[in-house]
Amino acid sequence: MADLQKVSKAIGTDHQLAQQLWKSGWYEARMVATMIADPKHVTPKEMDAWCMDFDNWAICDTACFKLWDQVPHTWDKVAMWATSEEEFIKRAAFALLASVALHDKKGPDKPYLELLPLCAKAANDERNFVKKAVSWALRSIGARSNACHAATLVIATELSGSANATERWIGKDVLRDITRPLVMERAAKRDKRRRC
Repeated sequence: MADLQKVSKAIGTDHQLAQQLWKSGWYEARMVATMIADPKHVTPKEMDAWCMDFDNWAICDTACFKLWDQVPHTWDKVAMWATSEEEFIKRAAFALLASVALHDKKGPDKPYLELLPLCAKAANDERNFVKKAVSWALRSIGARSNACHAATLVIATELSGSANATERWIGKDVLRDITRPLVMERAAKRDKRRRC
């Protein structure tokens, strides 16, 4: 990854090259593509096309964490991909939600709070890459602010008591993370920062 980041930094932003690298199908080329693509030129159609090509968690998460969390089509794609039957497309929905929640320091809580029921609904998907992404999204939302923390805490508590093993695992995983003092302090600090 360090070598790929070094190559990407040397290239800079080049959306056309990113598209060509993606078409190559090579893992390393696609990783670089996610790092040099221009968020301003990413289209919803291109997001769907790349998402359909995902065949591993690393490419999926890097596209979400390094590129797509900066594009204006994020919210539509989260909602759309969350209902997919394809494992990596569904993972992309929640990896993207987690990435935006982590990187969006000043945005309002409303879109995150509105998507919490979507996370709860997907919490019964026992596929490893989906359940871990749902947990990641919930943990990221829970660290955003006091309001997000409180709402996530309610959902995680409900899930932790579920008869469904996957829901229970996600609930406990989220609770273990968001009840740490460090996370609660971070949520409170973000609230204070946004009020200033």
